[in-house]
Amino acid sequence: MSSTDLPSAPPANVLPKVAAVKVVEGERLSSVHLPGITLTVRSRKPAREGLPPALYVHGLGGSSQNWSALMPLLDDVVDSEAVDLPGFGDSPPPDDGDYTVTGHARAVIRHLDAAGRGPVHLFGNSLGGAIATRVAAVRPDLVRTLTLVSPALPEIRVQRSAVPTGMLALPGVVSLFTRLTREWTAEQRVRGVTALCYGDPSRVSPEAFRNAVEEMERRLRLPYFWDAMARSARGIVSAYTVGGRHGLWRQAERVLAPTLLVYGGRDQLVGYRMAQRAARAFRDSRLLTLPDAGHVAMMEYPETVATAFRELLADTGESTVDENTAGAVDDEPANQTTGG
Repeated sequence: MSSTDLPSAPPANVLPKVAAVKVVEGERLSSVHLPGITLTVRSRKPAREGLPPALYVHGLGGSSQNWSALMPLLDDVVDSEAVDLPGFGDSPPPDDGDYTVTGHARAVIRHLDAAGRGPVHLFGNSLGGAIATRVAAVRPDLVRTLTLVSPALPEIRVQRSAVPTGMLALPGVVSLFTRLTREWTAEQRVRGVTALCYGDPSRVSPEAFRNAVEEMERRLRLPYFWDAMARSARGIVSAYTVGGRHGLWRQAERVLAPTLLVYGGRDQLVGYRMAQRAARAFRDSRLLTLPDAGHVAMMEYPETVATAFRELLADTGESTVDENTAGAVDDEPANQTTGG
């Protein structure tokens, strides 16, 4: 990122006051202070004590709210936490300005080490999927199972619809984009994001849409919003070009944890064709394909994803659920295969 592209973000202790982050019923937010970073963590009280921990990692431009539809469906099998990555959601920027995949993975690892919650059932979507893959590869002791929803793993032929997002990584593009879209309302921006990320935008309820608009208005007031987006986008592009043992596909091959892969047939950001390659790369994998889903299946079809995760737990002997209370109902026809 060119030093003239965007103004540097102010220190966390001088950030402006903005509206409160949305918290749905049953959730709570807390701040975790670690050297160089402060993370906001969204959590839910589990159905009972002693359930294994789970950690959810969102994608580029997202936040811990992206997991609010899925987490309550798993209250009886895991103790859920979702993290706002540095610079996203309610977490301030990292002191060192490191938004690479490795930098985000380091933040996740440091949180898990400090909290003593590992090993966890680790979830990741998009950029969060790349981060979770790296965490599982370099710290297998921290990961019980891995669930990846449309993970941002390198593609040789990137979909045309994903190119504008990747271009955020180029110096000057963000400044140009912000000038060109200065008059766009938060509602217009949310409609654009929804059309890009959902297979069927009509599945977004009016309440969810209003909440998303409020969150967009809040984020646009943050002076570091576009900086975090641009630098994280550059981090993804850089990770795509890394070869050798540090390449994401090589690291996927090193993952020991049982892995659930979820791909949407209408995903405009991660190619549906990558599903089979991922199933071959992760040595102990299960593949769930949702033909009508887009990039955020855990938001579009949370019941289906929850059911697949429960099956992963049962398949790997990790399940602790009471059979009398289990049984999510599928809300989307799915194709599920076992690979690896």
